[in-house]
Amino acid sequence: MTNLQPGQVAFLTGAANGIGEAVARRLAAAGLKLSLSDVDDDRGQALAEELGAHYIHCDTSILSDNEAAITSTMDRYGSLDLAFLNAGITSGCGIEGDFDLERYRKAMGVNLDGVVFGIHAALPALKANGGGQIIATASMAGVVAVPFDPFYAANKHAVVGLVRSLGVTLDPADGVRVNALCPSFAATNIIEAIKPFLEQTGFPILPVEKVVDAFEVIANSNTTGECFYVIVGRESEPFRFRNAPGGLLG
Repeated sequence: MTNLQPGQVAFLTGAANGIGEAVARRLAAAGLKLSLSDVDDDRGQALAEELGAHYIHCDTSILSDNEAAITSTMDRYGSLDLAFLNAGITSGCGIEGDFDLERYRKAMGVNLDGVVFGIHAALPALKANGGGQIIATASMAGVVAVPFDPFYAANKHAVVGLVRSLGVTLDPADGVRVNALCPSFAATNIIEAIKPFLEQTGFPILPVEKVVDAFEVIANSNTTGECFYVIVGRESEPFRFRNAPGGLLG
């Protein structure tokens, strides 16, 4: 699938608020059929009812939840064109005295396992459809250091590496593209804990609509294995990584 078209089917994780909700609204306005998933069932179901969408409870850190969500989407619509793997949380802890194993595991489970499990679950449906696309929400934290949440940086770097690798691994004959959306700090609930710091330092906060615009750019492109940055004052485009020395893949 190259361009978003009315009648296509999209599955979204982390759809109850923030970037996921904003993308869901944009896709619904474009005439797509939606399966929305989240762990916030009250907000997720309310949004689904508003948009005429299908809602599924899905903890992305659990493989069987991802598989069940895709199965439910296929049972409802019979096909899948787009999987937007967007669910994400911060860790809320660091590597030294404030280390919290449960928070660490949860952040890695949602942010990294959720993308791995989502791709694993969605690929058969996309291939059966004759092609489609996967867009994973990574972050600018996937390409730069994040001193106040190194675990968030670690799992987002991993998502970037996964997307880049799948771009050269997936068989082009299957017609499945995979790309990453890498926004800077956007005006969503995930930044509430650090918002005072960002405002105090004058760090620009992205309007959510700018992130959704970048999502549309990716969805309507022909690229695969790319990581599109989204920052204030620049048009979104793929991040240009330096090649590894010695002629290795970069």
